Amino acid sequence: MIILPVLALSFLAASTDMSQLTPAEHLDRRLAGADAELRVVARTPVTQSNDGTSWASDDSEPMPSPATVEQVAALLPAGSRILPVLRWLPFSARDGDRVRDDLSASVVDLTDPLADGLARIHAGRAPAAADEIVVNLAAGRSLDVGIGDRIAAADDARGWTVVGLGEFPDQLSPAVILHPSGAPPSEPYPEPAFLVDLPGPLTSELFAQLNEEGVVVAARSTEPPPNTIIDEASPGLVADEGLGVGVLIAGLGLLEVVLLVGPAFAVGVRRRRRDLALVAVAGGDAAMLRRVVLADGVVLGVVGAAIGIALGVAVAFAGRPLVEEFVFGYRFGGYRVWPAALVVIALVAVLAGVLAALAPAWMAARQDVMAGLAGRRTPPTPSRRWLVVGGLLATGGAGIAALGAVLTSQSVILTGLLLGELGLVFATPTLVGLVARVGRFLPLAPRIAVRDASRNRSSAAPAISAVMAAVAASVALGLLLASEQARSDVLYRPNLPDSTVLVTTFGEPDDGPPPAPEEIAEPAREHLGARTIAPLVWAGCAPELANCLVTATLPAERACPWRASEPLSTTDQLRARADRRCQGSPEDYHGPYFRVAVDDGAALPVLTGATPDETAAATAVLRAGGAVLTDPRYVVDGRLELRVERGHGDVAERTDTLDVPGHALDSELGGEWLLLSRAAADRLGLVSEHIGWAIQTDSAIERRQESAFAAAIRPLGSLGVEFSDRRGFGDTAPMLLLLAGVSAVVTVGAAGIATGLAAAEGRADLSTLAAVGASPGVRRLLSLCQAGVIAVLGSALGIVAGLGAAVIVLIFTNQRYAAAWPIEPPYPLVVPWLTLGVLVAVPLIAMLGAALFTRSRLPVERRLD
Repeated sequence: MIILPVLALSFLAASTDMSQLTPAEHLDRRLAGADAELRVVARTPVTQSNDGTSWASDDSEPMPSPATVEQVAALLPAGSRILPVLRWLPFSARDGDRVRDDLSASVVDLTDPLADGLARIHAGRAPAAADEIVVNLAAGRSLDVGIGDRIAAADDARGWTVVGLGEFPDQLSPAVILHPSGAPPSEPYPEPAFLVDLPGPLTSELFAQLNEEGVVVAARSTEPPPNTIIDEASPGLVADEGLGVGVLIAGLGLLEVVLLVGPAFAVGVRRRRRDLALVAVAGGDAAMLRRVVLADGVVLGVVGAAIGIALGVAVAFAGRPLVEEFVFGYRFGGYRVWPAALVVIALVAVLAGVLAALAPAWMAARQDVMAGLAGRRTPPTPSRRWLVVGGLLATGGAGIAALGAVLTSQSVILTGLLLGELGLVFATPTLVGLVARVGRFLPLAPRIAVRDASRNRSSAAPAISAVMAAVAASVALGLLLASEQARSDVLYRPNLPDSTVLVTTFGEPDDGPPPAPEEIAEPAREHLGARTIAPLVWAGCAPELANCLVTATLPAERACPWRASEPLSTTDQLRARADRRCQGSPEDYHGPYFRVAVDDGAALPVLTGATPDETAAATAVLRAGGAVLTDPRYVVDGRLELRVERGHGDVAERTDTLDVPGHALDSELGGEWLLLSRAAADRLGLVSEHIGWAIQTDSAIERRQESAFAAAIRPLGSLGVEFSDRRGFGDTAPMLLLLAGVSAVVTVGAAGIATGLAAAEGRADLSTLAAVGASPGVRRLLSLCQAGVIAVLGSALGIVAGLGAAVIVLIFTNQRYAAAWPIEPPYPLVVPWLTLGVLVAVPLIAMLGAALFTRSRLPVERRLD
């Protein structure tokens, strides 16, 4: 139990140290064989850090276009050689029927000597022509390509042949390397870097001159000019908060290790009670007995630290390639360890051993010498003061956690949880004694199990506490995650109904007309089960007045009089929260941005998900020359004011309004629709254009249907396909299962350890059972009950403690939202049934495991009292 956490921490320490590149390693990767790297970032002078990673300028406008090789050459001495490099370029490729846009590209001529060392070619060669490409290992696996295979662009307009497998050390996520002649066009234009080989050294004068021209310089060894910014690390409040959280989490982990190791020391002390009694008879006092037991903790801590650190560093070195690729995403600088961290880990391991031996040492110093010489047990009488201390700590921890929720401080919350957990640990022995009182009503095996747990509280209570701590943490985190998911679901509104698909051109003149109805109908019915296909008609201004906004006028009396972005006094916040006009989402206080279309009622149910009755009423308004929208605040007495703001830039040059019949649909969609009748669009002077189709299916669309449909319509040209983003903000089920799995491992482990120790300690009782004629199956049943006492009691206490802690945090967190502006929904109380279901089943698994792995033969031993 000491080796495993030390191994894990040593692995993390060594991997972290290897992942931290030195400034020299950073520059070697950026410069390769060049003298310096230049980046043109501004049109005015810049000040920069020594390594060029940060800079500042008075020029607030972005560069109008990327710098060219010729412009950079004009700033350098004659005879300089320049190699441009483009990094992190967006790259889209076709993967069968799918379009992959999760790749990035770097563009550089790797055949140039300046690029020597910039990238690593594992197999094949560097690209030397426009139709050649190098993929890294991740991209090769993702696209399932190798040397000699072809990669097609997303638009099928071009392709590349894979000529090598390579990588940039700083980018191990799916990426490709292209020759400059084969780079796809990219907008917005990326900022290129220029590797430079100078005919002489890079002097401070040249450094300062380049800074004056808006160029940031990175070089290995150059005296910085006077205007260079010297970076100074300032940890700040965020770093302090992170350090506090890390220390508290480490403290919780240390407590868990101590609780798991403690029972072994307790049983060891009881098995050595005769030896310790002999030490007392020979003149050893209580302090010496304590030192003897504590020395065991020191020795085991040192041995566990040495073995754990050695194994952790070895695993870190052996697993470095996998950690680089799948965890950090870049290559490390070298094989290193973190000596300071390893020393701290070793000291913590020794501390864990000492703390685990602390209670057994105190128990050994208080044992009765005559009983120890005779080999009899003298269990200490439990003191109520530990229950009082535990209750006070648990109550105080709950109060501190609540204070942390009000202050939004993770470190304060964790401090409260740590104190609360310590309080429950101190109270557990008393709780075990209370449970033992009901033992007289139980059958033989469970009666012996609860009696042994009560008599051996020094070993049973830590094991129960360890299970309780792990279960409480999982339940608390699970409840908070489930509540966060439920709150996100309340805030989330999909852009389209679940059964709707939009197929559109992109609204540009060169895109051409949308496909014919029969071209869309067949793949829509085959792959989506389409029920309705309606034309989608866009409404806007004439091409020369493209910058116009078509919307509706929100009546002033229905708009929230306060803006969410403006700070308000306490009085105004209370008034704003009480105002019914300010109860919705903050972005809707002054009206949403509408998606505008022209419709006669055919596309209305597809776009909005309206019921047949709502569709009939809305269609009647459209036929009467009105408009339909999905926000009821805009319609007053059946009338609606439409507005068109024409002009360029942020200020409208002309605004036209029109009063028409209006109808509002009560929609829960995130994308608000404004559907105009043909007559209303004409009266506003708008132009309309058929840009695609709205498709309604019989049921929600799955991902495989999306991919199949997108592949089927690809031959029809460049089309946009929009599905409902109904998946929202993700699923917490995997994290809940992970939390439950961690608790399950600790529960089974603690139950197994405690059961094994109880069996080793209770051999004399088993001999007595055998002597009075108990069957071999009794031992299995006894082991099952002993594991059940540990697992069931620990899990029950953990579930109660975890739910209580999470409820306290949620209640006080919601108190902050109760008076906050803008209005935010509170966190609901959602029980994580998935986590609880797993944790309820874990004690049964622990009990069955204890029964299966226990030998059924009862030992017969002689006893001399």
